Amino acid sequence: MRILLVEDDRMIGQAVQEGLNQQSLAVDWFTDGREALYAPQSVSYDCILLDLGLPGMDGMSLLSAWRREKITTPVIILTARDGLTDKVGGLDRGADDYIVKPFALSELMARIRAVLRRAQGNAVTGVNELSNGEVTLDVVTHEAQVKNPDGSMRRVELTGREFALLQALLQRPGAVLSREALEERIYSYDDDIESNALEYIIHTLRKKVGAQVVKNVRGVGWKVAKAAP
Repeated sequence: MRILLVEDDRMIGQAVQEGLNQQSLAVDWFTDGREALYAPQSVSYDCILLDLGLPGMDGMSLLSAWRREKITTPVIILTARDGLTDKVGGLDRGADDYIVKPFALSELMARIRAVLRRAQGNAVTGVNELSNGEVTLDVVTHEAQVKNPDGSMRRVELTGREFALLQALLQRPGAVLSREALEERIYSYDDDIESNALEYIIHTLRKKVGAQVVKNVRGVGWKVAKAAP
C-alpha cells in the first residue's frame, strides 16, 4: 500500500514516515504544498495524509484542487488546528477524516484502515481482512492464512515486502498486475530498487503460500484468483 504524506514539520513527518514504513506501507513525503499538487496524478495512492499549514500552497487549497480534478483518493487531515470551523471546513472540501496532533501511530493506522474500508465499499467495523477463499490476509496483524488441500488453514509468516505485495494482489483479485504496477504499490520514491528485487519477493512469497495462490501470467504479471461464487 502506498501513502502520500504532505507535512512540513520534519520531526513529525519523519516519525510518521518511519512508523508507516514499519507497518509495511510505502510513503512518499512532501514538505511543500505546491510540490505535492501533482503527485496524486502521477501515482495511484491508497491514502493521502495532509497537513494544513504548508508552505507553497496550504492544505485546504491543495485538497480543493485535488477534488476539482476528480482525484478521489481518501484524504486524512493531520493538523494541530482542533477548532470546529477547521474540521468542518476540511470535511466540506472533501476530506474523509481528521486527526489532531499529537496522535499515536496506532490511531493513525486505524483511521487509514477505516477510510480504506469505506472507499472499498465495506464500512463494517472490525473487518480488516482481505481474502479470496484460498488465502486470507489480516491487515492489522499482517498474518496470512492459506487453505490446505484438505480444507484446513495454515498460518504463514510474511516479511514486510511480502505482506505489501500480497495485499496489493488481494485488493484486486482476478486482475493481472504488471511488474510496474506492483512496484508502484510497494515502493516509494526514495527506495533504491534493485533490478531483480520484485522477482525475489514474489519467489519467496510463492514458496510460502504456494504457486497456485500467486499465479504468474507469463509476459504480463501476477495475480491471485477471484473468490469462488
